[in-house]
Amino acid sequence: MIWNAERECMEEDVKKECQLRRLKELVARIYYTVPYYQEKCRQLQVTPDDLKTLADIRRFPFTTKDDLRENYPFGLFTRQLDEIVRLHASSGTTGNPTVVGYTRKDMDTWTECVARVVSAAGVSRRDIVQIAFGYGLFTG
Repeated sequence: MIWNAERECMEEDVKKECQLRRLKELVARIYYTVPYYQEKCRQLQVTPDDLKTLADIRRFPFTTKDDLRENYPFGLFTRQLDEIVRLHASSGTTGNPTVVGYTRKDMDTWTECVARVVSAAGVSRRDIVQIAFGYGLFTG
């Protein structure tokens, strides 16, 4: 089943354009608001201007659990705390807890993603389901 035909049935070239535009926005936001990542990018000799294709993401640093721990609690946030509406944190049993913050828009995006998942599985308005994702660094 299709939940959002506009998004899920895009032509491949339109989808790739959308993905690249959003990726460029994300990389620029992280680069210009998180000094830790700006330094990691400098070490790799990349800036947001170097992201010209989807494949170029391979040149950029990725977030690791150690990055989250080293910047505990809010050092990797790209938004001010008053924009955060939900926090998830690990227990910290093996070091600093990992903390992830979500804006209202992030929560709306997760709602859309879960709706797509359950729709694809055939769930309808008449069904009652329990969704039990694992945690880790994934938002369950």
